[in-house]
Amino acid sequence: MWTLQDAKNRFSAVVEAALAGQPQQVTRRGKPAVVVLSAADYDQMRQAAQGRRGSFLQHLLDFPGLRDDPAPLSQPQARPRDVDF
Repeated sequence: MWTLQDAKNRFSAVVEAALAGQPQQVTRRGKPAVVVLSAADYDQMRQAAQGRRGSFLQHLLDFPGLRDDPAPLSQPQARPRDVDF
């Protein structure tokens, strides 16, 4: 784990470690801020996430309650209010 100042001073070492397959965590003010990883590792993570993701339509159809109740999202019965012009 690197502090931000150390990571800036030794950026080449941070990049070399990330390229060697060891993601490097950088902290700012004592709290985790970012992780530096190789482009290959990032692409692999992104492709894995996209592979698990379904379609947006499927996401909407998986909404809790739609499976159990055929009409869970009915329109509220509200009357318009009277407005004087």
